[in-house]
Amino acid sequence: MAITDIAVYTHLSKEDIEALGTELDAIHRDVSESLGGRDAAYIRRTIRFQRALDIAARLLIAVNRNKATWLLGTAALAAAKAVENMEIGHNVSHGQWDWMNDPEIHSSTWEWDMVGLSSQWRYSHNYRHHVYTNVIDMDDDIGFGVMRVTRDQEWNPSHLLQPLQNLLLATTFEWGIGLHGLYADRDRFESKAEKTAVTMAFLKKISRQAIKDYVLFPALSGKRWRRALTANLTANVVRNAWTYVVIFCGHFPDGAEKFTPAALEDETKSEWYLRQMLGTANFDAGPTLAFASGNLCYQIEHHLFPDLPSNRYAEIAVRVRALCDKYDLPYTSGSLLRQYLLTMRTIHKLAVPDRFLIATSDDAPETASERKFQNGATLAVSEITGAAEGLRTALHNGRLRLELEAGLKGGRLRRTAQRVRSNIEGSLRRPVATT
Repeated sequence: MAITDIAVYTHLSKEDIEALGTELDAIHRDVSESLGGRDAAYIRRTIRFQRALDIAARLLIAVNRNKATWLLGTAALAAAKAVENMEIGHNVSHGQWDWMNDPEIHSSTWEWDMVGLSSQWRYSHNYRHHVYTNVIDMDDDIGFGVMRVTRDQEWNPSHLLQPLQNLLLATTFEWGIGLHGLYADRDRFESKAEKTAVTMAFLKKISRQAIKDYVLFPALSGKRWRRALTANLTANVVRNAWTYVVIFCGHFPDGAEKFTPAALEDETKSEWYLRQMLGTANFDAGPTLAFASGNLCYQIEHHLFPDLPSNRYAEIAVRVRALCDKYDLPYTSGSLLRQYLLTMRTIHKLAVPDRFLIATSDDAPETASERKFQNGATLAVSEITGAAEGLRTALHNGRLRLELEAGLKGGRLRRTAQRVRSNIEGSLRRPVATT
């Protein structure tokens, strides 16, 4: 099922893990010490762009005289809301810009344009999700409480509706996030009065959002209030769906592993780093797609360094990839479409009882554990080459082994054997990474 011993799963010694942590600390220190005017200018420029786009979109919607103008204005408004939600609101609330000491761009003062309260989200997300990333029964973001995304979550008949629940969550994602933050915040308090105060704060935020989007701006559009109302509703749905896609592709495709609470016992900072690297996934993106996703295409880097400015993730990713190569660790990434399809496969597959699934619970593509390697061999030695190997090589050789078995059964022995032979020769030529 989920990973319990992270050192065994990664084929790394305790000394290797601590050395990896030291190198990641160095990356954080280097970037933190280099923050300055260029980064401050970036976030201020982003805020100005977002606000200008929002105003332009609302003007287009208010004065529209045909469907094309309405569509353009609605698309621009959805884009403005996405930028505010992800590249600004999400990242500011992580404290990425607190070093500027600007009261407007500070995690303690920013309130984003969605129904959830920033203060409630900061607790549920910054603490419960980022500290306990993908730990079963501790990270509420594993399926967001409404979906089964690992076999460590017991199946029940309600999961048969999971494909429909998934569509509903995508279109109403801001509400899911808002309620998620509310329930987490309520759990912090014991008294009924405190829980009531938390709920009332959430309801007030909902009221403000509803009045702004569905009363104020439609009213300002005069006779075209119906078009303004539908534009605001459509923009919110589009923003919700896009945010959902980005978040799910960073947490639920193959390679984003889960952990048991036992993995937290005596966990060091270096082991926490390693858990973030194993529990998250990236998707490939150029500058435009990266900006549109709040730079959460670099989910691995974000989870390693959630307090570093998002505009630095691309350069950080180069160094993190190099460390993955050095320690023979997987760097989980792929196209946005691929990561999304893998996530959808998991959601639809786990809607049915385990008895209908083929892969074993310790070696399923959506969730693996160190037990997948316990077949009588020493974990630090390749069964194929007899040479020392890390997790990435072990996973690769495991896939080749399965292909070899499939080739034997399907008459493709020669082609598969050639791939295995090529991998063996490459492994023998490749020096073992040392620290």
